[in-house]
Order: sequence, then structure tokens, then C-alpha cells
Amino acid sequence: MQNFGSVVSGLVFAAAAAWSPGWGAYGQEGAAGRLAPDADAIARVASGGVREARASWWGFDPEDATAALQAAIDSGVPKLTVDRMPGPWVVTPIRLVSNQEIVFESGVEVLAKEGAFLGTNESLFAATNVENITLTGPGATLRMRRSDYADPERYRKAEWRHCLSIRSSRGIKVFGLTLAESGGDGVYLGTATKGVTNRDIHIRDVVCDRNYRQGISVITAENLLIENTVLKDTDGTAPRAGIDFEPNHPEERLVNCVLRHCVSEGNGGAGYTFYVRPLRFESEPLSVRLENCRASGNRGAAFAFTTGDTLEGAVDGQVELVDCVFASGTGPCFSVAKPAERCGIRAVRCEFLDQAPEAPQPAPIVLSSRQDADAPAGGVHFVDCVVRDAVERYPMMYVDRGGGIPLSGIEGTLVLVRGGERSTVALSKEVLARWVPITAMTLYPRLEIGGMGLRPLGEATPEQCAFAFAQVRREGRFLLFARAGERVRLRAAHAQVGHYDGRPAPVVITAAAGKEAARGEVPFQGEAEIAFTAPETGVYRVQADPDRNRLAFVASTHPLNLAGEKGPIRLIRAAGTYYFHVPAGTEAFGVRISGEGVGEAIRATLLNPRGETVHDADDAVQTQQFEVILPEPSRGETWSLRLSRPGTMAWEDHSVDLRGIPPLLAPSPEALLVPAGGR
Repeated sequence: MQNFGSVVSGLVFAAAAAWSPGWGAYGQEGAAGRLAPDADAIARVASGGVREARASWWGFDPEDATAALQAAIDSGVPKLTVDRMPGPWVVTPIRLVSNQEIVFESGVEVLAKEGAFLGTNESLFAATNVENITLTGPGATLRMRRSDYADPERYRKAEWRHCLSIRSSRGIKVFGLTLAESGGDGVYLGTATKGVTNRDIHIRDVVCDRNYRQGISVITAENLLIENTVLKDTDGTAPRAGIDFEPNHPEERLVNCVLRHCVSEGNGGAGYTFYVRPLRFESEPLSVRLENCRASGNRGAAFAFTTGDTLEGAVDGQVELVDCVFASGTGPCFSVAKPAERCGIRAVRCEFLDQAPEAPQPAPIVLSSRQDADAPAGGVHFVDCVVRDAVERYPMMYVDRGGGIPLSGIEGTLVLVRGGERSTVALSKEVLARWVPITAMTLYPRLEIGGMGLRPLGEATPEQCAFAFAQVRREGRFLLFARAGERVRLRAAHAQVGHYDGRPAPVVITAAAGKEAARGEVPFQGEAEIAFTAPETGVYRVQADPDRNRLAFVASTHPLNLAGEKGPIRLIRAAGTYYFHVPAGTEAFGVRISGEGVGEAIRATLLNPRGETVHDADDAVQTQQFEVILPEPSRGETWSLRLSRPGTMAWEDHSVDLRGIPPLLAPSPEALLVPAGGR
């Protein structure tokens, strides 16, 4: 009996031969699936006599159809149909041109060529500084090879191999396509020319499936409409969201961006995330609207919104969420971290559904302040929103990572549904005081280190100087002491965090006068030594930048201290005992510790010079301050802070902020740098 699949394939092949003039022109090559170009048809297109063409007129090679498809596009024909062939159109990167409609027939698959796309920014289709392009393809798929790009022996690790890259372009329409298995995003909306945003972009009836970084990334766009689009099963490297609005620079913009009837599900990160920290108050105000959108089964928050921490550093604007359903996966339903006075959020008739009672978050709605916040957090108006939650808890919580930052501008009504009971609650001051109490903190200053004349407390051995347990994240600032003519050696280890991609971490060492003393790089997931001969006696600044990953100085010949004069010291899984100095004359000080938002905590124990526990906090998520009021002024003492794994919560990012005392942490008392005369 003849195989049914063979019959269907033969029928498709025969149908193609009937309408494509090239099919009858080849012999043995034709039997192998190759199609020769149709010179007459191509000539008619070149003369301008034909307004519609088929890509197969330029030929077809099942092993590599790049030349044919690119030539068809480059012809500039106003309407180009990409035919369904016996196999996929296997291609290397394709460039789109202005003023063209491309129709992908149902069943067409454009497939990234295996072993190609070696460049870290090579996308399957790229629209760069172009305009007026329509890509239509219900039932058609643009597919890359996500699993291939994860092989470090074949590819340099990257997150920018997109199915469709749109940069500094306008009038782009994408209808009906499935964009799958990219090495980056299904769709990327970025810049090719500084300051030139994407404008008038319409995405409709699209499926972004199993992409590596994001279903869609929106870096900059004005007049963006996304409708009836499914964003699912993103996984690979962070943020792993369904859709991520994340500008890179203050001059970029998110203006009149509308999502309607979209679904974000099963993604490794958030469903809908807005990480707009690079935008500032002077940036163009943000305007975003989500209508009838749904999120479910995502491993991050269903909806997450984050601006800069300060009033100056946070963009203004308006976000509207209307008739949306945000269901939790392993993150909260709704997470917002921003100043109350910036970028108001209005949620109208939305539903927040907690669907993970076996692993509940602290609350379905989570509001936060960030560590450098300088004004009240909040600014969210709820209009008849429903919270469905099977867990007995408050529907809302506040994570105060700024320390004593009040909550403001939380208004409206919530309808609470639990166990068949339904109640409507107005968000009054009394209700909020019960749901989200604010802990007041004494504000001790963060001291400047310059001018202290720092010296080591003792004669430290290299073993006492090593700081391997102090793993820094994003950026590490250290101080090192050396005498003129001494040979200084540091060994650093650079390790991966989660699925984040990495690159060599720069290390720069400068002398007190600001002159560079040494520079080096630490390979990603490797180690390196940075060595130099000290040109002068004194304190050297050491700055290391592991970006999203982590770095530690596993060996040092000289005293090395973590420095927090510019902000909290950011650490990751950095269990150990840290020593710090309380100068003579100090009457009171504060030690602030914090986890990283919802779900990431730390245990911290503060010990006095006699090794006695003064304060202890476990499962610390938001900022807590260990306040110490001394019975008599300090004579110059060494205290310690022990950090360890939290008792019940996840352990990853955390931070330490010393207030009212020198913001320096050392791996041993002997390696501690103290002000001159501080012994």
C-alpha cells in the first residue's frame, strides 16, 4: 500500500509544477528538489511589468535557498509570495527591503540553516532602517535552531539571534506568522540608528513559540499595536518573558504601545514585563495600554513593572490595564516597583488569580520600593479589580527595600473572592495600614571614604586577605592597601548566574590620585590573575564588573575590602563572616540587610566585638536595619556580620549597607582597613 504522506507530497509537488514555469525546466536536479531560476519571469519583474511575483521564480535549493529568496526580495517587486515547496526554505540571514509585501503561503517553513548564524547578532529576517513592509503568513513558520546555538563547541553564546529583527524602521506589519525557536527573540524592536525609534508597527495573529530570550522584546517603539498574539514557552536566558519592554537608553521611547487580546503562557520568566529603568524623568513619557490580555503558568510575575528608583531617575507617563487576567505561576500576579509620583498605573476590571496554592507567593499583588528610593513608592489605582485567592492572607504586600520608604497613591477598590465568599474592599488608609505596614528606620548617613587615611588594622597574611566567599553581582567595588614597590597579586573567579550569558569581566585598579595602576579581564566561567607593582603607598580602588553574573577574589596578597560608599554592597549567595570597623567616638550606627524582592532572602546575624549576637534576622526579603545605640561612645572596635542561607526562602541576591560607619567589609580583622589612628 502506498504511503499516504508520499501521496500528499507528490500532489503538492505536482501542483507546484502546474503553476511554476521553472518546474518543467530541469531533469535530475529537479528530481532532487532543486528548481532552476525562470529568467523570463525575472526579466518581467525587472522591467516593472509585473507587480506580483513568486519567490520560486528565482529558483529553489533545498539545501540552501538563501540566494533565491534574497534575490526575490531584492527585486523590489511590490508583492512577493513565498511558495510552499516540497521542503523548507533553508536560509542564512535574510535582509528585508522597503515598500514590499511578502506573503508566506500556508505550510511554508523558512528554516535557519544548520551551522550558519555564527555571528552573535545574525537574525533570520532583519528590517533595518526600512519602511512599509508587510509580512503575512497564516499557517507559515519562521523557525531557527535554538538547541544548536546552545552548543558552545559550535556557536559563541549569545541572545541576539532573533527570528525577526526590526530596527529603526516604520510602517511594519506582521500578520499570522509563527516565529519559533530563535536564539534570541521571536520579534525584536530595537535601534539601528541612535535616536530613531520604530514607528507604526502592527503585529497581529502571531505566535511566538519556544524562543530563547523573549517572545517579543520592545526596546523602542511609537504607535505599536500587538493583537491576538500568543507568547509562549520562552526559555533559555533571562529575562525569558513572554514580552519584555526594556529600553537601553534614556532617549528611547515607549509611546502609544497597545496590546489587545494577547496571551502569555508557560514562559520561564514573567508574562508581561516592563523594565524601564534606563528611562528617566526627562525621557518621553511612557504610554502603554493592555486590553483583554491574559497571563498564566509563567515562572515569573504575570505582570511586572519597574522604573528607576528616584524621582529624577524614573520615567513619567501612564499605564492602563483593562479587562486583563493575570494568573500566577511561581511568581506573583502583579508586581510593581516605582515611585508613586511617576508613571501612574490604572487597572480596570482586571482579575488577579493565584493558581499556585501549593507554593504560594507572599501575596497576589506585590508593591516594592528599591534600595536607592528617595520618595514614596506606589501610584496604582485599582477600579473594581478581582483577587481570587485560595490562601488565607492579605491580597497585597509591600517589600520596602529602600528602608523606611512609605507607600503612597494606592487607591480604588478590590473585590476579594475566597472559598465562595465575595467582599468589596475600598483601599482606605486604615486598610492599607493593616495590609502593608511600613517600618520606620532611623536615617544614618552613608559615609564617604575619601580623606579617612585608611590603613590595615593588622599584618594580614595572604590567607587572611582572600575574599572568595564575597561573590559580587553586577559591580564590585573594593579597596586594597599596598606599600610602594610591593608586588600585588589578585586572582579572580568569574562564574555564571542561572542562564545568563557572559563575557569577560573587566577589572580596573587605580591609585589614590586616580591614575590607573593595572587592568585585566577575567574570562566568563574562568579565573585570571591581575598583578602590578604598587607605585605608591596607600589605598587602591579595585572595580570589577561581572554584569549579570558573579565574581569573587579568591586570592590576594594584600588587604582587600568591599566598599559601599556609592550604594549597598550587592552580593549573591555570599555566606561568610564579614568584619567592619566602628570608629572611636561613634555613638550609634545602622547595618541594613536586604534580600532581592519577593522570594529571595538572606539570614544575617550581627555580632559585637565579644562575639555576642546583637541582632539576628532570618528570611529577610525587604530591607531591615540593625540599629545599634552604644551605651558609651566607641573606642574603636571591630564588629562582624555573619551572612548565611535563609531558613525557608530562596537564597540568591542580597545586599549589605553600612550607615554611620565606614562602609567597608573585610574577610578578617587583620585585613580590615580603618581610619588613621583607628587601632
